[in-house]
Amino acid sequence: MTLRIGCIADDFTGGTDVAAAFRRAGLRTALVFGTPDDASALPADCDAAVVALKSRSTPAGEAVADSLAAQRWLWSKGATQVYFKYCSTFDSTAQGNIGPVTDALMDAAGAVVTLHCPASPPNGRTVYQGHLFVHDQLLSDSPLRHHPLNPMTDSALVRLLSAQTRHQVALIDWATVRRGAEAVRDAVLVHQRAGVRHVIADALTDDDLAVLGAAALELPVVAGAAGLAEGLGHAHPAAGPAATEPPPREGRAAVLAGSCSARTLEQIAQFYAAGLPSRHLDVLAAAGGRDVTGEALAWYDQQDPDRPVLIHASASPEELAAVQAQLGVAEAAAQVEGLLGTLASHLVERGVRRLLVAGGETSGAVTTALGVRAVLVGEETDPGVPWTYASTEHGDLALMLKSGNFGAPDLFTRALPTTTREAG
Repeated sequence: MTLRIGCIADDFTGGTDVAAAFRRAGLRTALVFGTPDDASALPADCDAAVVALKSRSTPAGEAVADSLAAQRWLWSKGATQVYFKYCSTFDSTAQGNIGPVTDALMDAAGAVVTLHCPASPPNGRTVYQGHLFVHDQLLSDSPLRHHPLNPMTDSALVRLLSAQTRHQVALIDWATVRRGAEAVRDAVLVHQRAGVRHVIADALTDDDLAVLGAAALELPVVAGAAGLAEGLGHAHPAAGPAATEPPPREGRAAVLAGSCSARTLEQIAQFYAAGLPSRHLDVLAAAGGRDVTGEALAWYDQQDPDRPVLIHASASPEELAAVQAQLGVAEAAAQVEGLLGTLASHLVERGVRRLLVAGGETSGAVTTALGVRAVLVGEETDPGVPWTYASTEHGDLALMLKSGNFGAPDLFTRALPTTTREAG
C-alpha cells in the first residue's frame, strides 16, 4: 500500500476526528502532531496521513506557512490529494483562517476550484441552502455561537467564506447533491467556468457526503470537516472494512479537560455525578503565582489508583468571561494550556497509561508536553472520538483527544471504566 490522501487539520482534536473518518473508510491512517520535518517518518503501509496543526486561531500568515509546510511534507511522502480539515462549526473569523489557508494550498497545487462541506451528520452538523445547522438550530442560534476564541454568530457559509477570500464563492444545493456524483461534478465545472474558486455543497446525510466524496476524487485540494473526508476515503481504491481492536483497559486512567464547550461541561458533570475523583484548577490563582499544579498532583497521589480521575480547567461561560476579563483571552488560554500540559507529563510519569484529553488547544498542549509526534488511530468510542496509540519514554500510551463539542454526555465514564491497573 502507498499513501493516497494527505490531510492537514487545523487543530489536534480535528486531526483525531478526521483520522478516525479515514479509518472508518478502511484506510490505514497515521496521525502526526505539529509541522513535520524532513526526518519525520510515517508508520509502514499507510493509506492516509493526517498532519494536525494548531493553526485554527493563529495569525493567518502563520497558519498559511505551517499548512504549506505540511502540504510539502505530505507530497514528499507520495500524497496526490490534500484534504484541508476544519471544524464542523466552521470556526473562523472574517480574517480567516479557512479562506487564506485553502487559497494558499490551492495556489501551491495549481488547483483552480475546490469543494467545501463542513457537515458532520453523526454530530448534528448539516448544511442546507448554504446554512450550517447544529441539530435543528442554525449555528448562530445554537450554544456553539459562544466559542471563546471564534464566536460563530452567522450561519451563511457563502457569506462567511466570501469575507475570507478575494475569490468567488458559490453553492451547490441539496437538490443537485441528491442527483448524484456526476451532477455534482457537472455543477462544480459550471461554477469553475463562471470564475468561482470555492464551491460549498449542501449535505444532510452521510449518503450526501459519500456523493460529494466521489465527486471530489480528482480535485487536488478538498476542504471540509470529517464527514466529507470519510466520503472521500470511501471513494478511494484502498477503501475497505475498518480494522477492529478492543479499546484499552489496562493502566491508570485520567481525564484532562480544558474545553469550555457545553458538551464537555455535561461530560464533566456526569463524571462528578458518578462519584469519581474530580478536581477543578484555579486558573486565576495559577496566574497569581500559586502552585496549582503541585496541589493537583498532591491530590492525585491520594486517589485510588484503580479509579479514573478528572482534572479540569473547564468553566461555565460566565466563569470563563470573568477569567478572560482579568487575564485577557490569549493569556487565559495560555495558562490553561500550560497547566494541563505540565500535568500530563507528571501523570504519565506517575503511571497513567490511558489519558483522555478534552479540547483542541488542550490536546495540542498535552501531546507537545509528552513529546508525542505520531500515533496510529484505533477504535472510536463515539463518532469522531477514537483511541490512538503512541510510544513514549515511559512506555506505550493510549490517548483519546476529544474535540470539546464531541462525544455523548457519558463519554468520560464509558471510555475509562474502572479496572485493575498494571503493576509499575
